Amino acid sequence: MKTLRPTLTLALLAGLTTGAAHAADFTQVLTDKSSLAFTSKQMGVPVDGLFRKFSAQLAFDPAKPATASTVLEIDLASIDAGSKDANEEVVGKQWFNVKAFPTARFVSTAVKAVGGGRYEVSGKMTIKGQTHDVVAPFTFRQDGANGVFDGGFVLKRMDFGIGEGPWSDVSAVANEIQIKFHVVAAPAPAKK
Repeated sequence: MKTLRPTLTLALLAGLTTGAAHAADFTQVLTDKSSLAFTSKQMGVPVDGLFRKFSAQLAFDPAKPATASTVLEIDLASIDAGSKDANEEVVGKQWFNVKAFPTARFVSTAVKAVGGGRYEVSGKMTIKGQTHDVVAPFTFRQDGANGVFDGGFVLKRMDFGIGEGPWSDVSAVANEIQIKFHVVAAPAPAKK
């Protein structure tokens, strides 16, 4: 019996630890630790940028991914496209038209696990009054008490009318824009 006791104790502790790690429901996005970046191509040259302001509502339990949901709102005027001239251009009417459409919004419709800490979120992206389906693969891992989500997808700018008039020439500015997100979220406060 003595030799079984330590093994049984370790097995129970391992089971409890695993259960505790998967019991967290991550709901509080830490925007100061998160980022939303993109890479576009101009004349075949990659150009990196990011959005400095966004907010997100999140509910994600890694043990029950099918119940997860998220709503992301992006302040389009907070764009950093790499230079002052580019920043002024892309907020204008032919690009994001932030006076009429100040925010972009993503609302999830489904989340599914695909194995190995990898997931896929589907949802509706709305930019400039145009709404289209988006599917974004992402990974999830725990870092201490927090959850870390890393993923991305390709957005086709012409689907949303981003870059009208002379900017609709996709040989100058590519239609495909790679979106990358890094989201750090804290677990929901403990219920009393």
